Amino acid sequence: MRTTLNIRSILLSLLTLTAVSCSDDFLNVPVQGGENTSADPNLALKLVTGVYNGLLLGDSWGDNGDVHGFAFITVTNIISDDADKGSTAGDQLVPIGDIDDFNTTSTNKFAETLWSGHYSAIGNANQALKGLKTASLDAATIEQLEAQVKFLRGYLYFNLVRMYGGVPLVYRVPNDAEDANSDPAFKSRASVDVVYDSIKADLQFAADHLPLKVTASGLVTKGSAQAMLAKVYMYRKDWDKVWELTNEVMTSGKYALLDDYAEIWRQSGDNSAESIFEIETGVFNNSYLRVDNYTVCQGPRIGGAGGWNDLGWGFNNPSSNLVNAYEPGDVRKDATIIFIDNSGTHKGTVLWDGFRIPSADSVQNQYYNYKAYTSTLRESFIQPADKDRPKNIRILRYADVLLMNAEAAVHLGKDAATPLNLVRKRAKLPDIGAPTEADIWKERRVELAMEHDRFWDLVRQGRAAQVMHAVGKTNFVEGKNELLPIPNSQILLSGGALEQNFGY
Repeated sequence: MRTTLNIRSILLSLLTLTAVSCSDDFLNVPVQGGENTSADPNLALKLVTGVYNGLLLGDSWGDNGDVHGFAFITVTNIISDDADKGSTAGDQLVPIGDIDDFNTTSTNKFAETLWSGHYSAIGNANQALKGLKTASLDAATIEQLEAQVKFLRGYLYFNLVRMYGGVPLVYRVPNDAEDANSDPAFKSRASVDVVYDSIKADLQFAADHLPLKVTASGLVTKGSAQAMLAKVYMYRKDWDKVWELTNEVMTSGKYALLDDYAEIWRQSGDNSAESIFEIETGVFNNSYLRVDNYTVCQGPRIGGAGGWNDLGWGFNNPSSNLVNAYEPGDVRKDATIIFIDNSGTHKGTVLWDGFRIPSADSVQNQYYNYKAYTSTLRESFIQPADKDRPKNIRILRYADVLLMNAEAAVHLGKDAATPLNLVRKRAKLPDIGAPTEADIWKERRVELAMEHDRFWDLVRQGRAAQVMHAVGKTNFVEGKNELLPIPNSQILLSGGALEQNFGY
């Protein structure tokens, strides 16, 4: 008998299910046994939940791997001109300092855990798709669940191809260790073009089979798939597709800019009208979900005089270069950066919720990431002593879609001013009459600052070497440092079949 289950139950079970773990070998994916989805429809839902749960991986130094934790922050923010390493000069020179200074080697732990974390989450996706084939659910439910899983798998591969270039396309669950070790697809790198084609196929399936919007927070939608697909096409410079897809999102009537830019980063801004895809955290079903180390690693750190309850480890500090990138009057500056009081008056810095950070003689660094701050004073479920507080991570929001649309418009000779100026109006800035590509790139930087886009934007724009050298990161080698090295551990596990990236 077929059973129809409310898709909202996926989110509820998401909060209690533990994601499939992995060893150092990304192919070591447990094969489902015992219960099966044809007998138990809840098992199929739990498998899909496991894919969402994979997004929470943040074991940056351990065996479970990292998807959105400290390692992810390092290779997206700290590596760029938007942020400095932070903390003290000698803290975490390996692995973070090496990545920041472009001295990364194939044994860098963060490069390794990002690989293992993403493949662990992809393993969850493949398990779920396998289980859905025999699930005793109605066809419409199966189709929507499959579309959600394929969106998430496409997003995970999008991260992988931006970090490493061509990677193995693992699209099925191996039958056993012998199967995994004998199939060349599991240990050979597909080309960048082939990886992008597979990402587009997964995201297109999602766009074709997901609803425009759902009432349950945290579930991907048609708008999520269209916006992510537009971003993929932007990286491939297919501007016609970027224009088409962003216009579909813009005319759907499901998304809008929040009036107050600062509210986006508060708990009240979770899953707002501007949100298109974000990583869900918090308390659900008595579970306390978060991405390990995401908040605490970026919190203001005690230093100097001390004597206050600091918020974290002090990493990922907005750079002075970013501070100087804002136009006068841009409200996004104070919503993005916590400025530590250095006036000598000891007035401190009072955050939006009333929390006071003392002055520079008691704090390790001068600037901190406001977008990573989570209030302990306004959220009753957060314990004040817990420095690693839950924080929804915004992966895609409507402002990004508007800026992608504007960039496509410049290339196609269409109206770029309207979408660009919607973003600028919210920032309290004057209109730009005939925006250039450089105008849009500048706007992307300040609008999306500290949101894990900047370095990858510079790479796709072909400006990474120029910008890195301009801010003193002279170790950057063009043609090499746009990508991370393939982890040496994975090359060894493949028996040498995985080829290393150029220059490592």
